[in-house]
Amino acid sequence: MKILYRFCLRAGISLSGLLLAVLPSLAHADYSWNFPTPVTPIARDTLEIHNHFMIVITILFVVVFGIMIYSMVKHRKSVGHQPARFTGPTGTVQWIWALVPFAILLFIDYVLMGIPAYHAVLDMEDTRTKADMVLKVTGMQWKWQYEYPDSGIKYLSTTSTPREQIANKEAKGEHYLLEVDNPVVLPVGKKVRILLTSTDVIHTWWVPQFGVKRDAIPGFLRETWVKIEQPGTYRGQCAELCGKDHGFMPVVVHAVPEPEYLAWVDEKKSKLAAAAAGSDKTWSKEDLLAAGKDVYEKQCAVCHQSEGQGLAPAFPALAGSKIVTGPLLSPEGKLLKDSHVDRVLNGKEGTAMQAFKNTLSDTDLAAVITYERNSFGNKKGDLIQPAQIKSLR
Repeated sequence: MKILYRFCLRAGISLSGLLLAVLPSLAHADYSWNFPTPVTPIARDTLEIHNHFMIVITILFVVVFGIMIYSMVKHRKSVGHQPARFTGPTGTVQWIWALVPFAILLFIDYVLMGIPAYHAVLDMEDTRTKADMVLKVTGMQWKWQYEYPDSGIKYLSTTSTPREQIANKEAKGEHYLLEVDNPVVLPVGKKVRILLTSTDVIHTWWVPQFGVKRDAIPGFLRETWVKIEQPGTYRGQCAELCGKDHGFMPVVVHAVPEPEYLAWVDEKKSKLAAAAAGSDKTWSKEDLLAAGKDVYEKQCAVCHQSEGQGLAPAFPALAGSKIVTGPLLSPEGKLLKDSHVDRVLNGKEGTAMQAFKNTLSDTDLAAVITYERNSFGNKKGDLIQPAQIKSLR
C-alpha cells in the first residue's frame, strides 16, 4: 500500500482517484474470468459440469489444506511436540490413514464427477439421433469450405479483416480477425450434424459459445453437432497451429429463425446459379481483372503477399515468375503440365500450393489467373475465359 501511495504522489494523482479509475474497469472485466454465455445444449452441459467440478474441487482443497495447516500448527516443534518414531505401515492407524483418503477420492472421481461427465460425453457424441440437417466443414490453409448437402450449397469462407489492419496501417476493427466474407448460416432450434475433414493439415473448428471444438483431420471424417437456442452472430476460429497464418482462419455463424434460413437458402442458390451461368459468357479483360483482384486478395494474398512478392522459400513470388509469365495453354488449347493454369487448378503436391479447381468457380479461376498475369509487373496482356476453364475441368 505504501508503494502504491508513493506511485500516486509521483504521478500527481490521489489514491482515491486511481481506485475510481481502476474499479469500473474491473467491474466490466468479469466476463473474461468465466465461460461465454452458452447457446447450445453441449455448451450448457459443459458449463454446468465445470461449475459442479469446481465446487467439489474447492471443498476438497479446503479440507485437505485445512488438515495440513492444522497438523503443521498443532504438531510443530516450538510447542514441544515430539515426532513419532516408526517406519512403514506398522499399525492399523497407518493403513487407515492411507486407505480412507484413497476411498474418498475414488468416490469423488467415479460418483460425484464421473457419472455427470459420462452422461455429458455420451450426449456430445450422439450426432445422428434426431438430426434435422447436415453441414460439412472442410478446413484448408487458411479458410473454411462449407457444404449443405441437402440444399446443394457449397462455398468458401475467408477472413475479411483488411490487410491494412493486419499490417498495422489502420486501426483494428471491432471484430479484428473474427470476421469473414461468407459466414455460416444455421436455423435456430434445429439439430445440425456437422461433418469435419481437411484437405491439407489438421485444423480445429471452434466456436466457444457452442461448446464445440473438434479437429478436422486430412483423410478422416469426424463428427459433432450443435442445436443453437438463440438467434445471433457467434464467432470462433481455428484453434490448431495449422501453419504460418493460423491466426487468420476465423469462424462466424449466423443463427436465424427457420423462415429466414429458408429465405437465405433460396437466395444463396440463386447466387450460385448466376455464378455458374457466368462461365458461359465472354468476359472483357477489364471485368476479369476487377474480379481477379478481389479473388486474389481473399485467396492468394495471405501466401503470395499483396504485391506478389511471396515469402521464400515456402511461398514463391508471382512477380516475374516463370510459371505465371509462361504459356497459358498448349497450341491446341489443352492443359500444359506445370503451366500457370495447371498450377492454379491442380496445385503442386508436397508444397503449400493447394488445388483450387474444386473450391473456386470457373469465373473466379479465370479471373485470378488473368489478374496474376497482368499484375505485379507481369505484363503478359493475355487472358483466359471462364468457358475455357470449364472445358479443362
